[in-house]
Amino acid sequence: MAGMSLSTGLISGMDTGTLISQLMQVEANPQTLLKQKLSAVQADAASYRAMNTRFDALRSAAAALQTDAAWGATKVASSSTTVTVSAGSTAVAGSEVSFSVTQLAATHAVVSGATWASAGDPAASPQQAWPLTITRDGTTVGTVDVPAGATLTEAVAAINARSAELGVKASVIQVAQGDVRLQLTAATGGAAGVFDVIPPGGGTSAAFVLTQQGRNAELDLGGGLVASSATNTFTDLVPGVTLTVTKADPFTPVSVTVTDDPSAAAAKVQSLVDAANGLLESIASYTDPKSSTAILKGDSTLRGLTSQVLSTISAGIGGTSASSVGIQLTRDGTLTFDKAVFTTALADDPAKVRTFLTEKTIVSPGADGISGNADDVTTPVGLVAKLEALAKGASDTTTGSLTLLAKGSDTTARDLQDRIANWDIRLALRKQTLTRQFTAMETALGTLQNQSSWLASQIAGLPSWSKSAKS
Repeated sequence: MAGMSLSTGLISGMDTGTLISQLMQVEANPQTLLKQKLSAVQADAASYRAMNTRFDALRSAAAALQTDAAWGATKVASSSTTVTVSAGSTAVAGSEVSFSVTQLAATHAVVSGATWASAGDPAASPQQAWPLTITRDGTTVGTVDVPAGATLTEAVAAINARSAELGVKASVIQVAQGDVRLQLTAATGGAAGVFDVIPPGGGTSAAFVLTQQGRNAELDLGGGLVASSATNTFTDLVPGVTLTVTKADPFTPVSVTVTDDPSAAAAKVQSLVDAANGLLESIASYTDPKSSTAILKGDSTLRGLTSQVLSTISAGIGGTSASSVGIQLTRDGTLTFDKAVFTTALADDPAKVRTFLTEKTIVSPGADGISGNADDVTTPVGLVAKLEALAKGASDTTTGSLTLLAKGSDTTARDLQDRIANWDIRLALRKQTLTRQFTAMETALGTLQNQSSWLASQIAGLPSWSKSAKS
């Protein structure tokens, strides 16, 4: 019976569509279990990767403490609020300089004696003839001319188009209503930008009024020594230090000093402690045996890693406790950091503190055969070095234990997905079989019904005497 509807059997009256659906649910139980297992395995993989990220954060924080920059940080201070300072990586603690600010830098600028009613007036006028010649230290830099009828605005554009060549920039300024003038400003600040404007026929720059004399900023260092800068910023007057002056005050001495900055190293230790606490908290959350939502409940690898982190801190180094540098393990399994203890220890013996935290011993010189290079094979000795090695062992992108667990879960997930896909095919075939069976049943019932109806009609057509004889 091709095309027969199975929503309700036409002959049997059975709800065969619902019956097949219920039978398929039973048939699909194994696939449903596989799907549930797939979700759990994918959640495991995601959780391992989340923990991997935590361990990599610990590794990164530990690595940051093992650079020279972490321990050689400096800070610079100025005795004057009008002199701002900053220290770079090359600044050396103990450096100092004293000076007075005798002069601020200025950019050379002149304004035309000629005036225009508006910027749209012709640039050439009885007051202002062209071309103009720009000179510097008596040497001609270039000459600027304008086409006949060109406006003042167009003259400004022509000068600015050659700004790099001429070393000047032009602009229109309005001094008062109906008093518009041409301003020329040096393209570079300081004394090196000073220029002259020579009108046609030679002479001097009397046609232009000096509004600001170009000059360098100057610092009097004493003994006849003067530091000079084309801007108000001085770089490397003290190696690695940049200072900017904002006020000339030749009678007030200023001192700039460079000192060690223990707070920089302390901040990196605090970052390490924060990363370790974040890691420990995450492990506890993912593996809590009492939690109904812990995805990696009781995971032995993570529990083991927790023990390694805590034992590294609690064991200290060479009989010296981590608390000697301000790192303390609390009863609830978290870390605290006492900055004051750390900075005091660092001030007392910076080399000892650095060794305690970062020391490594060279096992072999590596491929290049030279010790002291990046490819050296080392063994961690210091507290931070041990934590870095531990974190790397867990999070390494190739060999990390958590990386391998995540990849293992991925492999299991792919296998489950293949098995689920195979079940899709199997279930589709099973549904076809059930559909054919119920269709065949309806067909058979229809045939029987037709035969029954035929027999009934045959009996009804017999003669009445035949019926009486039978009775």
